Amino acid sequence: MEKQQEFVLRTLEERDIRFVRLWFTDVLGTLKSVAIAPAELEGAFAEGIGFDGSAIEGFARVQESDMLAKPDPATFQVLPWRGENPGTARMFCDITMPDGTPSWADPRHVLRRALAKAKDAGFTFYTHPEIEFFLLKSAEQPPVPVDMGGYFDLTPHDVSHDFRRTTITMLERLGISVEFSHHEVAPGQQEIDLRYADALSTADNILTTRHVIKEVALTQGVYASFMPKPFSGLPGSAMHTHLSLFEGDQNAFYDGGDPLHLSSVAKHFIAGLLRHAAEITAVTNQWVNSYKRLTWGGEAPNYICWGSNNRSAMVRVPMYKPTKGNSTRIEVRSPDSATNPYLCFAVLLAAGLKGIEEEYPLPPGAEDDVWALTDAERRKMGIIPLPGSLADAITVMEGSELVADTLGEHVFDFFLRNKREEWAAYRQQVTPFELDRYLPVL
Repeated sequence: MEKQQEFVLRTLEERDIRFVRLWFTDVLGTLKSVAIAPAELEGAFAEGIGFDGSAIEGFARVQESDMLAKPDPATFQVLPWRGENPGTARMFCDITMPDGTPSWADPRHVLRRALAKAKDAGFTFYTHPEIEFFLLKSAEQPPVPVDMGGYFDLTPHDVSHDFRRTTITMLERLGISVEFSHHEVAPGQQEIDLRYADALSTADNILTTRHVIKEVALTQGVYASFMPKPFSGLPGSAMHTHLSLFEGDQNAFYDGGDPLHLSSVAKHFIAGLLRHAAEITAVTNQWVNSYKRLTWGGEAPNYICWGSNNRSAMVRVPMYKPTKGNSTRIEVRSPDSATNPYLCFAVLLAAGLKGIEEEYPLPPGAEDDVWALTDAERRKMGIIPLPGSLADAITVMEGSELVADTLGEHVFDFFLRNKREEWAAYRQQVTPFELDRYLPVL
């Protein structure tokens, strides 16, 4: 840690960095920032920067509001869009109480606790997200896509192509490796896939990527949105996430003798995800709008099942490189790209580890298009739906010991209270659907 701090301080001087932005998120995943001068950084490393926690969603009550943001030097990067002279850098922070203990309201700490539990079991948790989003002509309503492209489309003078190229260049300058980028299925819809990394680094990278995408969009006169489903008749934006556990240098999910090359650890992990799927859905899909995507169909999962190469299943076993042991992983397709990645990864890991600890049996896989089956066929196969609304999801979550233990009492209680308020506000709205359907005839 001292060497990392020395590197940061030396880089500030060599690169003429005049501002250092300290980043963290609230419980819902909204990025927060405070800028300090380089001269203040040694003190920030040693003691943190004080702020009013009661002003941050879910952090503290007024009578317990004093908190500290302590920068993590391992996350230091110079921001490429701020200009070189003078430069601006950023670091993610861990939030602590005045006595130095971690804040239970800090989403980064929630994930750290989950990763510590995995480490105690001998595992390192790796994730690889596919971040989908829409490029729109502006933030005005109704939303209008910047193009009429489809899956993998490329046309001359394509706004989306130039946008993705600029974004990826900036991400690479920030030390974030991008594996793929392409146009997605819907008009204006894009996908940027980050290379796999440990879950904490990936969560930091997701937040940075979302911010970079927003910044680049502004410079190009368009608007980027991570809203799960802005269009009624088009697919929504997911964050399909590939997961794997490693024991040292060995992939704990790989077994060359299994037909799907899945170890017993992988099978128990999948079983844990399935058994606790309904409980964690309010976290992986935290907005009212999230459920418009899940209930739409297509490749958005609405049923709790798994399958190999089955994109209608909630958990998929990719078969791109079946004989390459370190490439063995599972893909969870339910999360959307507007989730808080720290909390999302924490509950996914907790559910999987529970499956390993309790040795949950893996149910039979679903190899058919689950959406094409009848209700009777799904019931016969034991396939039940995910929660169909935010209200359903929080009802299941509030009875979950697993989620309560993973998030901690403070985050768990705030999250449920906030989501109940969101659902109550949503229920009070008279929608265009109701006006169009009922006003002319009632």
